[in-house]
Amino acid sequence: MTENIRTKESMTNRLARLIDYSGWDSWMPATLMGRSALIILIPLILVQIISTFIFYDNHWETLSRRLAQGLAGDISHIRIYLRDNPAPEDFAWIKTTARQTMQLDIDYELRGTLAAAETITAEGPFPDVLTRELWRELKRPFTIDFEHSDREIEINMRLPGGVLHVLAPRKRLFSSTTYVFVLWMVGSSMLLFGVAALFLNIQVRAVRRLARAADGFGKGRDVPNFKPEGAREVRQAALAFTAMRNRIQRQIDQRTEMLAGVSHDLRTPLTRLRLQIEMLDGAAPEDVADIKEDVDEMERMLDGYLAFARGEGDEQSAPTNLNELLNDIHRRFQHSEATVKLKVTGLSDEFTTKPIAVRRCLSNLIGNATRYGFRVDITARQIGARIEINVDDDGPGIAEDQRENVFKAFYRVDSSRNPETGGVGLGLTIARDIAQSLGGDLTLGQSELGGLRSTVRFPV
Repeated sequence: MTENIRTKESMTNRLARLIDYSGWDSWMPATLMGRSALIILIPLILVQIISTFIFYDNHWETLSRRLAQGLAGDISHIRIYLRDNPAPEDFAWIKTTARQTMQLDIDYELRGTLAAAETITAEGPFPDVLTRELWRELKRPFTIDFEHSDREIEINMRLPGGVLHVLAPRKRLFSSTTYVFVLWMVGSSMLLFGVAALFLNIQVRAVRRLARAADGFGKGRDVPNFKPEGAREVRQAALAFTAMRNRIQRQIDQRTEMLAGVSHDLRTPLTRLRLQIEMLDGAAPEDVADIKEDVDEMERMLDGYLAFARGEGDEQSAPTNLNELLNDIHRRFQHSEATVKLKVTGLSDEFTTKPIAVRRCLSNLIGNATRYGFRVDITARQIGARIEINVDDDGPGIAEDQRENVFKAFYRVDSSRNPETGGVGLGLTIARDIAQSLGGDLTLGQSELGGLRSTVRFPV
């Protein structure tokens, strides 16, 4: 049974990798609008291609053949007359009639000849519809000059008595409806695509608003004016997001109230206990000192609980000058035993965040660094849409296998509860909790100074 489950999981993982690396996304547009437009555009182009192919393969072929047959029939009538009358005396009348009724300009050259290299004979070839239909109708050698002029083509046909020269207008062979059809087809398609893109943009706009709301909530910002809109599925996703946001906020509020309440309730008996210790008579001084140390440790733990509870408080996001905030924090730690240096490069003047929460996060990291090291370097820079702040120290650092454990609440690398070697194990927990609530993260690594590097990233 276990082997079957593992086999299914392995097949699922292989299928997921196959889908992920199939390469479809390498040429697909990145946005939903682009992909949706592509879904409309590809069938539209295919319809245009198929319609054009069918039109040219059937309608255009048929129309061209019929126009060529009409021209060939008119020339055939003139050929029959001249065949029966090799030297017609009334050729002027025939020429006038051909111009008026057939739109043909003809001339007859007695004992004329054709260029043998250009003559169309029964052996072919027939490169176009007109050539094929003329031979089928005339059954006489002839030549065609399509480059005679912009408006006419020249057809020269050998007859028993000479050569018949015919100038035929191009409009008898080409129909303007073809271009009208193509222009109408392309124009209507562009119009329909524009209308579809307009309505599609309205639908995608609801998805964009949902994405912005989720991104803002992930960065710890309030989204007061968000309302579900768009198609039914988008509204369902928006309602699910709103319900999730309310549940998360309710859980945060409940946790904050619980920790604050417990910490507040415990302060009263601790205060009474401290007073009773001061009023003890006859107790050994070392026993009183031990009891005071226990009470002090309990108060430090309560302070840690309150700080942890305040980490998810009701602070609202506001435009913040990070340069001024970092300089202010740096000044606060100038009086510590460690040497603290600050280097800021390329930060934006302002970005929207929770300044008190950011101050608490960075103060915890810098406080840890000054507690364990003698040199602390703070570097801040902006990388694209994220701000990266590194806190390096030359202290003992943290073993690689312990770097994730120290983010657990109340976990301490030093297993003793000596206040001189650390707090209650909530400093890094609070710092990462704040960073993640603002849409960022906190990681630990090896510092170039030999100690620990704390890297916190915030989205701009």
